[in-house]
Amino acid sequence: MNEAYVTGDSTGVSTGLDQTALGKIETGFVRQNVVMSAADKVVLRRLAEQVAGIASSPDMIERRQLWLTHNSLGQTRPLVFCDPENGWNEIITEAQMQCSGKLARRWEMDLRKEVFWGEEMGDDKPVEPLFVVPYTVAADDWGLQTVYHQSGMPGGAQTWDGPVQDYERDLSKLQAPSVQIDWETTNDCLAVAEDVFGGVLDVQLRGTWWWSLGLTLPAVMLRGLTNLLMDFAAQPDELKALLAFISDAHMQKLDYLEREGLLTSNNDGTYVGSGGFGFTDELPQENLDGRVGCADMWGFAESQETVCVSPEMYAEYVFPYEKPILDRFGLNCYGCCEPIDPRWDTVRQHRNLRRVSCSPWADYEKMAELLGGQYVFSMKPDPAAISQHAIDEEDIRTGLRRDLDVTRGCVVEIIMKDNHTIGNRPRNVTEWCRIAKEEAHRVAGE
Repeated sequence: MNEAYVTGDSTGVSTGLDQTALGKIETGFVRQNVVMSAADKVVLRRLAEQVAGIASSPDMIERRQLWLTHNSLGQTRPLVFCDPENGWNEIITEAQMQCSGKLARRWEMDLRKEVFWGEEMGDDKPVEPLFVVPYTVAADDWGLQTVYHQSGMPGGAQTWDGPVQDYERDLSKLQAPSVQIDWETTNDCLAVAEDVFGGVLDVQLRGTWWWSLGLTLPAVMLRGLTNLLMDFAAQPDELKALLAFISDAHMQKLDYLEREGLLTSNNDGTYVGSGGFGFTDELPQENLDGRVGCADMWGFAESQETVCVSPEMYAEYVFPYEKPILDRFGLNCYGCCEPIDPRWDTVRQHRNLRRVSCSPWADYEKMAELLGGQYVFSMKPDPAAISQHAIDEEDIRTGLRRDLDVTRGCVVEIIMKDNHTIGNRPRNVTEWCRIAKEEAHRVAGE
């Protein structure tokens, strides 16, 4: 065990690397970055050997089986997963980093996270003998430019100016984003990865083309949050036109990715939805012809930005434009931070729905009754519990015990995420995982 990670305070300054899901899509790599020194290769290969050893352990085999049974709505204890997100920058700091090149540092961070998950975190995440190289792609271009205003603080807040200020003038200027792959950089990254990790990890080129296929985040970035919420009452027809345009754009992207063979199955250790892993024997479809389509994958949508919108307005304005997208997928996840119970009667109409997010703001008693054993209850404890330097272990245990007792009979996973800080105390995450696992075993009578 590396004591520098789990005792005392954070041991160095932040690497500043984006640890969010979006950070894995927009890699920021350019061809000039795709260089690897001999010294960096040695560091990365040594870490890869650690990952390979962890992945082959009996514990990881057992974890994969747990998720497979869990996602099939079988009987398991509640499963636990912790992703500190940008809290990783307080666990793996410059004090641990050894690589100097930009590409090598990104890969070093990814590998060190896997080692930490496998040796120290204490949750149920399976470590895989795999190294994924993402396609290097341009950010979505909607035809109009969103202007961002940064706070100036590392990891700080930002505001933005939505470019759709006047529907009559601006809506016609929008364009559906096309998939723009930088093939030279992508292939160079793949070649370097095969050189560094070959014979140790299975190197795969995989597209992570979206975090969510929801409509309201792109709508908010184009229109502005206040404007969008006002539109439900003041400009309803124009709002529907905007959401319909975004829905059609998502559909066009999916058409292209299917046609070009750019989709990859996520029925394995891939993170799906807003929590949990994709292990399932229900995908791909039986008629798979060697080319992965949406029907062979987990899909995901959410509408966090409309949390204050009535269930009736959600059903009229958002759901009709989400449904054609999720209808394409073999299994579906829905929701993130928004409470689902007020709009459940509508959300439940999504085809092949399996995993449902139950955020800290959801009514757990009601959600337990609604979901029963027919869906995965993706429990999201409040991340504030581990954001302070001194955590309250008894309060964490009491809250988890209450929520797990309420959800007896449900297919529960406990997902700790959305952390911007862990109080500069890496031990917070391992202590939380220990408590969560103890309570999961308790409620299962183990």
